[in-house]
Amino acid sequence: MLRVPPDQDLVVFGATGDLARRKLLPALYELSAQGLLPRRGEVVGTATSDLDEEAFRRFAHDSVANFSRTGLDEDAFATFASRLRYVPAVSDPAPKLAKVLKRPRRIVYLAVPPSAFDPILLELRAAGLARGSSIIIEKPFGHDLASARELNHALHRIVPEDRIYRIDHYLGKETVQNLLVFRFANTLIERIWNRDVVAAVQLTVAEDIGVEDRGHLYEETGAIRDILQNHMFQLLALTCMSPPSSFDPEALRDEKVKVLHSIRPVGPQDVVRGQYTRGSVNGKIMPGYREIEGVSPDSATDTYVALRLAVDSWEWAGVPFYLRCGKALCTRRTEIMLFCRDVPLHLFEGTGIAKLQPNRVTIRIQPDEGISLSFVAKRPGPTVVEQGVRMDFSYGQSFKTQPAEAYERLLHDALLGDHTLFIRQDETEASWKALQPVLDQMPPINLYAAGSQGPTEAEALLESGSWHDLSHHVGE
Repeated sequence: MLRVPPDQDLVVFGATGDLARRKLLPALYELSAQGLLPRRGEVVGTATSDLDEEAFRRFAHDSVANFSRTGLDEDAFATFASRLRYVPAVSDPAPKLAKVLKRPRRIVYLAVPPSAFDPILLELRAAGLARGSSIIIEKPFGHDLASARELNHALHRIVPEDRIYRIDHYLGKETVQNLLVFRFANTLIERIWNRDVVAAVQLTVAEDIGVEDRGHLYEETGAIRDILQNHMFQLLALTCMSPPSSFDPEALRDEKVKVLHSIRPVGPQDVVRGQYTRGSVNGKIMPGYREIEGVSPDSATDTYVALRLAVDSWEWAGVPFYLRCGKALCTRRTEIMLFCRDVPLHLFEGTGIAKLQPNRVTIRIQPDEGISLSFVAKRPGPTVVEQGVRMDFSYGQSFKTQPAEAYERLLHDALLGDHTLFIRQDETEASWKALQPVLDQMPPINLYAAGSQGPTEAEALLESGSWHDLSHHVGE
């Protein structure tokens, strides 16, 4: 049974922004409806929008109506709305917040651009609000190794590391959490999850949307900083980590850090960057990246990146890892695929079988959360004809329930003070360190049409075989 967090207030800076509207307010409403918010505590929004509390409650109502996982229940929302407060940030809001916040313990969520972190933190300290506060920040945690260290230093001037929650919503997804159970609670899987059986690993984060509504922001990040350094390296760490000594947050994060420190530094020769041009996605024409408002006509920002890397650990030495992520691709899909080594073919000589399909384990993170195992079987008939078949586990079909949205889990954990699914300082710095050679010498941009699988140049990264075909159905 989930625990009710201790009494505390929650402050959201950027409370009228897109993240709050689509994710934070609906998640807080769901927690309220389930009785999983603190029994006593305010939810205080602050933003540059000049609203009063009634207008903020209407904003929250629309947010929940449009984006709540379970839909809007008016009675449940009335209970949630009774907690909502609003402090305009048209001038220094910290003294006003100090008058609204009643409890000695609080969570401060910085749903604002990273450039606003330091001024807000200093305002909180000046108003006497640093004492008793924990801080939640969104990625990107810096834009390179030096800036990540500067950000960590700025945070530590205000609060200690044990009161910092670096949030990566991928870690709140049910399948990502289940990856640990799948790996370490099943003897069969645990035995094959290493270099002895696995020949190669592909990690994919594909999106079929572009960046039409945030071109000027994306120009400052790109795919390497937006997806690869955080989401994908976290998936890599969970895929490769050794079993922790316990589910204690620090034990688990220690093992992830070991993986990140084991990544051989990635050079420009190991990376292909891409940028989408005008094309058709799901039957609709999508303008090219450089056609978007706020984007330079000669932009060199990557909307796609693929790379190969090596994890120099006892379990994974010699296994190539291939990571790719991109905008405006032919599908929306996040998955981890482990390709097993070939079996000797001498048994099948004379049967007409020239090559067997390798076994493959696929962890689907979105959109259809689940796990599948592909293997070879004999097709019915008098002759030996092999055919690939699949065993499949789907959350929706197996548990007949919709998993909680990632932000619900992560916000609840932060209110409880549980750091398990949050990123530690040394994790962020180890990730940036592995990528710093690429950031220092960016490879050129390769163009690809929106609705495709990315630039064809990415195929050259693979030592053998090819990228898994994204045009196939999920799990195939």
